[in-house]
Amino acid sequence: MRQSVSTVRVLSYALLAVAVAAGTTGCFKRGAKGDYALAPEMRPLEVPPDLNVPAGAGGNQVPALSSATKPAAPAAPAAPAAAAAPAAGNSGFTIPGSKEEAFGKVGTALEGVEGVTIASRAQLLGSYDVAYEGSNFLVRVVAVDAGAYISAVDPRGMPATAEAPVKLIGALKAKLAQ
Repeated sequence: MRQSVSTVRVLSYALLAVAVAAGTTGCFKRGAKGDYALAPEMRPLEVPPDLNVPAGAGGNQVPALSSATKPAAPAAPAAPAAAAAPAAGNSGFTIPGSKEEAFGKVGTALEGVEGVTIASRAQLLGSYDVAYEGSNFLVRVVAVDAGAYISAVDPRGMPATAEAPVKLIGALKAKLAQ
């Protein structure tokens, strides 16, 4: 009888040790990385790119003062250029029309450019994921006051300034100007 009691005791200690070891090395030990480790209330807000620039409808602009009441001290700060329209240059251009119309025109023009492979299209986001001359980047269509702004964006969301994106934007500008 004594032998069975000590065997039970040894087995219960072994079982307890296994349970403690499993509890401390499970998935809680590995844990989530980055922002996912935070509580949902503490995670940073993810805002789609089209919603982080105020619309240039003019409702939030400061009205001009008459010359009699204009203060002589500091002038009012200028509105950011990105709110009205992105700066034109070799990274993008503006065409007249709505974003939806421009998205369709850009798709047709991209299909007509030799060497362009369209990996995916996202009309709600206004973007084409393309591969051209060994580079992968997005061609984005964004609504602005003057119509639709077409630009190339790298995977980080910054304007794509490499040779291939600039060349493709030039080809698109030539095709859409016809």
